Amino acid sequence: MNLWLLRHAQVDLPPGLCYGSTDALALAGATAGAAFDLAQVLPARPGLLWMSGLQRTHQLAQALRRHRPDLPEPRADLRLNEMHFGQWEQQPWDAIPRPAFDDWMADFAHHRFGGQESTQAVIDRVAAALADTRAALAKAGSSHAVWVTHAGVIRAAQFIRTHGHRTVADAGEWPQEAPAPGGWMLLRW
Repeated sequence: MNLWLLRHAQVDLPPGLCYGSTDALALAGATAGAAFDLAQVLPARPGLLWMSGLQRTHQLAQALRRHRPDLPEPRADLRLNEMHFGQWEQQPWDAIPRPAFDDWMADFAHHRFGGQESTQAVIDRVAAALADTRAALAKAGSSHAVWVTHAGVIRAAQFIRTHGHRTVADAGEWPQEAPAPGGWMLLRW
């Protein structure tokens, strides 16, 4: 399986905000530019095009299809949503109290940073989406899938690719690299 992981374009929010599951729009110009660039690199006729349930990924998926009508109709899958940061949503990262980060790092897998969702919950839902992606590709007779998603989901997919579907031991195992907004990454299984 070849999984093309596309990150939504830059959001229309002030820089430095924690916006995980916030349903913010992406900048129209950034989305158009990303769609044009991504249309050049994606393979012909991938077996599926899935996007998260958040508007910023819908914007990119629809813009991409305008350049690439050979892409399948996008399907929303909430398992591809960014991590839900609870009370820290739409708060400046530098205003979040240090003890909140310390608690998260002390139990990186299971602590619900902001009170909503843990890192492990993200890993588990991404693993389930990966299993369904494999099954859908087998049914479609294709080896290429495209997800339009978020940095946290892309990191979870990288973690699973490297370590398998298991509990993350600590923050040191969590992938640091993710594409910039409007960028992409290809993972092969």
